[in-house]
Amino acid sequence: MTSPRGPIGFLTIVLIALLSSDHAETKINSMTNADVPFPPAAPTTLNLGAICQKGHCRPRYLASFFPRSGASHFRRRGKAINRLESWYSLCCGKPEAQKLCCAQQAWKLALSQFCVEEFSTKTLAYECCEFKGDARWSCFDSELPNPDYSCVQGYTAPTVLSEPGFTFNQDACQI
Repeated sequence: MTSPRGPIGFLTIVLIALLSSDHAETKINSMTNADVPFPPAAPTTLNLGAICQKGHCRPRYLASFFPRSGASHFRRRGKAINRLESWYSLCCGKPEAQKLCCAQQAWKLALSQFCVEEFSTKTLAYECCEFKGDARWSCFDSELPNPDYSCVQGYTAPTVLSEPGFTFNQDACQI
């Protein structure tokens, strides 16, 4: 029989400590915590320049960003961000007088589609989706992680396919 103070005893204690520590749990949680900063800020005259000029350095959320299972609410958020960035690129190609209106329409449509996707699951929907009309937009435009559409240092957005489904309605703009 080996003394608990010998090498085997020491290895046993180390093994028990490692297996019972939070190390394994932390590793598992970090793999499933595919956080997507959400919601995106509403386009304004103050952030429109960054929306159009800094899209290349804001995150896109490819399938490889997420764990293979779980994190479906983060996947839906990532999909909404990707869709919105795609549509922003369309709006930024418009004449200066139409860019803001176009970006605002894209923002509302992307978040509306996000809410449709949220309600199509059997999980609790994102809280802002529970509201209607202006209350929904006010909710989405509060507690923002990146209100200025700032770049992520050292990040270059991958090329992603344009998302279908957005058509700018020039007639809906106030002149």
